[in-house]
Amino acid sequence: MERSPMSGTAPAWPAASLTQIQDILCAPGARFEMETVDIRGIPTRTWKNAPPNMTALVMLSRMHGARLATIYEDERTSYEAQYRAIAALAADLIAGGVQKGDRVAIAMRNLPEWPVSFFATVVTGAIAVPLNAWWTGEELAYGLADSGAKVLICDCERYDRIEPHRGDLPDLARVIASRCVGGAPDGVEELENIIGPTSAWLDLPADRGLPQVAIAPEDDATILYTSGTTGKPKGALGTHRNFMTNIFSSAYVAARTLLRRGEPIPDPVQKVGLTVIPLFHATALSAGLMGAMAAGHTSIYMRKWDVIRAFEIIERERVNTTGGVPTIAWQMLEHPDREKYDLSSLEAVGYGGAPSAPELVRKIVGDFKAMPTNGWGMTETTATVTTHAAEDYLNRPDSCGPAVPVSDLKIMDVDGREELPVGAVGELWARGPQIVKCYWNKPEETAETFVDGWVRTGDLARLDEEGFCYIVDRAKDMIIRGGENIYCVEVENILYEHPAVTDAALIGLPHKTLGEEPAAVVHLAPGAQATEAELQTLVRQHLAAFKVPVKILFSAETLPRNANGKILKPEVKKMFEAELV
Repeated sequence: MERSPMSGTAPAWPAASLTQIQDILCAPGARFEMETVDIRGIPTRTWKNAPPNMTALVMLSRMHGARLATIYEDERTSYEAQYRAIAALAADLIAGGVQKGDRVAIAMRNLPEWPVSFFATVVTGAIAVPLNAWWTGEELAYGLADSGAKVLICDCERYDRIEPHRGDLPDLARVIASRCVGGAPDGVEELENIIGPTSAWLDLPADRGLPQVAIAPEDDATILYTSGTTGKPKGALGTHRNFMTNIFSSAYVAARTLLRRGEPIPDPVQKVGLTVIPLFHATALSAGLMGAMAAGHTSIYMRKWDVIRAFEIIERERVNTTGGVPTIAWQMLEHPDREKYDLSSLEAVGYGGAPSAPELVRKIVGDFKAMPTNGWGMTETTATVTTHAAEDYLNRPDSCGPAVPVSDLKIMDVDGREELPVGAVGELWARGPQIVKCYWNKPEETAETFVDGWVRTGDLARLDEEGFCYIVDRAKDMIIRGGENIYCVEVENILYEHPAVTDAALIGLPHKTLGEEPAAVVHLAPGAQATEAELQTLVRQHLAAFKVPVKILFSAETLPRNANGKILKPEVKKMFEAELV
């Protein structure tokens, strides 16, 4: 037994094992009781008391009344006002012809209208399609076309990117845009004409209910796009149960942390959180927004991430939680003006979605006096599968934690035929009620990734004797830059479009705060010419800025390949190491 590194007054830690705690919290009749249900022919453990769908969640959120749901600059929106806006927009969508199963895309920065648009969509039985607000017009148009979106709800900044491609989107029958300076463009409706500005949401009818649509837990709810190794994003088709699972998973981990210390579980307390990652990410949407709606937490949105602005908000609003990706935590910790602000209200700094150094865990505890939290998940798992917090995290800073009780992890050999023993490194497989149904309209990719209720994650990992997971590497050809996924083939395909490029490979260079940055090595055709800036501009014209290589090397020889013709990325990385020496 060890003493708790978080508190000098706590008893020896841990006060109970993970198994003992699960037996207590998940006992019959307890809040976290589990039951086994059939999901697409697979017996699956689920949280028995989780809301059945997001309509139930929205109705629950109304009970928080005057409590602030969102803060955006000087706009402060209560849960009651938010509910009325959701109900009004949902009624308008149905009046406009939206039916169960239709796709409604959302493309906007983090605004109070974002959760309203999302929940107004899903309570109609339609499928919400959150699109990456950082994408170019070309990328946004792909998401709209691939999903077959019937309606787009966006801000005018995003519509400006999409407008040149609208003629290529025959399924898109209606566009609703918010915050259009000088009025909406032709062919676009203004969201404010439907629900008004945020300041007027409380004036909307109080007696308007939500649509009377039968929605089962396994009904389709979302299509979240994740980049694919084919170079085109894949839409992960999620269900209402997927999202409701995270509410109880997060609450369970909070209770587990207290019992590990031997402390009692107090009555729920509403918190204030600074949301600094985009809502189109599974982390912010599923692991963050769902729990906030259930508990009545206040979510603060920033127009653009700025460390000093974040400090000001934390001090003024007495923010309790923030984070998102390691980049955010590092920037806050290392800013020279940090000591000028009162950040003592911070209780937890959480992150996931990118590699993090063990040093970060210790600095959060030492400098912020806050609880560090981490976890592992992916778009295909609707975010949370494992969560790591407090003393457990400090004692295993290189782990992403154990699976939540409704989920299972296993390590498989490279062929996916044999489960490997404790401590062995192999491909991480996960299952549970938060695993998405499939990839939208991609049966072959679905069959490769989803096997008998398990998702093949593509991550290389190991499990220890207590079930704590350690991500060793990524088997998939992917770079994670500050929490944003960059699939190499997507960038490589753009580089190949340049007539001078005959060979190209993208790799990740280590970066202290971002985790990784993309860099490329290219080989040019004999006698042909291209500059680094020219190739970077080419990528920037087609892809989001975070995917542009920060460095491009030119190789006089063709790139090293194995017998199957696949480029040897470790050898390519050595070329950068030689260059940097």
